[in-house]
Amino acid sequence: MPQTQKPAILLLADGHVFHGKAFGATGTTTGEICFNTGMTGYQEVFTDPSYSGQVLIMNNVHTGNYGVNITDVESKSVKIRGLIGRNLEERYSRYQATDSLDAYLKENNIVSIEDVDTRALVAHIRTKGAMNCIISSEILDIDQLKAELAKVPDMDGLELASEVSTTEEYELGDPASPLKVAVLDFGVKRNILTCLTDRGAHIRVHPAKTPLARLKEFNPNGYFISNGPGDPSAMPYAVETLKAILAEEKPLFGICLGHQLLALANDIPTFKMHHGHRGLNHPVKNLQTGRSEITTQNHGFGVDPEAVRKHPNVEITHVNLNDESIEGIRIKNKPAFSVQYHPESTPGPFDSRYLFDDFIALMK
Repeated sequence: MPQTQKPAILLLADGHVFHGKAFGATGTTTGEICFNTGMTGYQEVFTDPSYSGQVLIMNNVHTGNYGVNITDVESKSVKIRGLIGRNLEERYSRYQATDSLDAYLKENNIVSIEDVDTRALVAHIRTKGAMNCIISSEILDIDQLKAELAKVPDMDGLELASEVSTTEEYELGDPASPLKVAVLDFGVKRNILTCLTDRGAHIRVHPAKTPLARLKEFNPNGYFISNGPGDPSAMPYAVETLKAILAEEKPLFGICLGHQLLALANDIPTFKMHHGHRGLNHPVKNLQTGRSEITTQNHGFGVDPEAVRKHPNVEITHVNLNDESIEGIRIKNKPAFSVQYHPESTPGPFDSRYLFDDFIALMK
């Protein structure tokens, strides 16, 4: 907490107001409010492209106490729209850190607020559900904030993946590798790509709206469909590409948004969750092995469970042990599978990294 701070206000779409202190950049920001239950890994979370368009609450009492480091990132910049915390720390103790959280947020122009009762705020969202919000350290008039907040579009129906996707193709890994993976980037995390290249794959990352014809020019052994932000049902271009990829009969692996798009490509609808899953400790059961996994999650949309169960060619492979939501599927007549959670787990436990091994084995 800096020595001198301006007042700041957090206003929710349902009219609830929280007063706090400014942190990071001075200004006004809006987006859908959500919360993450993780106690560590905040920099990886802030730079996850799947958080684009969202204002994030960190549940942990202290955030920023180990500073920031250039290596602890999942993309080129901070992707959250704003940050809310109980205590956002300017001072840090990790000797590897290169800067403070306050300086990092200012550098990335992220408006934040601290000294908020985050336990009460999260309890409110768990009851009322996800909604838009506005944070400001420059506008302190509630009526003016309400007028600004009314202009913000809902996440439901919002297409954001093409905004965070790479604009140019690039390759990673050993070009001499016999295993080639074509990656469709809807907001891919860096450590997902690392998990593929560490297993010997040569990958080419493509912009979100790349047609199958271009993907095939790489002559891939398999296709990877990435995570990303926004509403999957607002991405008909991606669904059509996935249908075409499935017709190729080559291995396909999808994570998070990629999981939802694979479902849509099989005529299984998706839906907006009440408040989503975001954290490092969500228990998931692998129905094929009977074993449970502690998983990293970040999603506000899900796959319709009844539609999955009724589908003749789709098998449920993983379920969430907290709410029994669908966490993984496999296409019975195709070499294609996906999971809703993040097996690369940065941050988080490595319980689910075997899925990358499964994908490599499927290509071999």
